Amino acid sequence: MRFLAPIILLCAISSVNAQIKSDWERANEERLKQSQEQLVPPPSLDKARLVEVKSTLAADTDFRFFVDPDSVSVGEDRIVRYVLVSRSPSGSESITFEGIRCPGEYRVYAVGHADGTWAGRPSEWRTIVRDPRVSQATLARQYFCPGRSAILTNAEGQKAVRAGGHPGVITDQR
Repeated sequence: MRFLAPIILLCAISSVNAQIKSDWERANEERLKQSQEQLVPPPSLDKARLVEVKSTLAADTDFRFFVDPDSVSVGEDRIVRYVLVSRSPSGSESITFEGIRCPGEYRVYAVGHADGTWAGRPSEWRTIVRDPRVSQATLARQYFCPGRSAILTNAEGQKAVRAGGHPGVITDQR
C-alpha cells in the first residue's frame, strides 16, 4: 500500500503536465493543426463561375488570375483550398488545385487539363513570395488569411472571392 500512493501521485502529475502547453506549442498551435493535413480531392471546375482576383497592392503583371469561388474550402486542418486559373496575355491557361497554409505557405495538389481531369502529385509546401504579382501572395494576404490566420468557413472564403477581397484585410499594408 505504501508503494501505491507515490504511483498515484506520479500519474496525477503526469496527467496535469500532459494538459499544459509549452510556449512553442502555443505559438505554433495553428501549424500543429495543419500537420494533420486532410486529403481532399480536386473539385470539378466550371469556368463560367470564375471570378478574377486582382491585387489591391498595385500589381504589375500581364497575367490574369481567376478563382472558382465554389471551389474555396477550409478544412479542420485550417488549410484553404481552391482552384486557380492563371491566364497569359496570349490566352494560354494553367489550372491548378492549390492550398494555402496561412500565413505564408502554399502547395499545388493537382494540375487541371482542358478536358476537366486532374493529374499530378502534391508538391512540397513552398514559401509564398511577398510579391503582389504572385497569385498566392494576393490570395493569402487579401482573401484567405485576414489577420494572418485562415478563414473560418467555406462561405467566408467564397464571399471574399466574390467581393474582391476579405473585409477584414487592411489593403495599404506591405
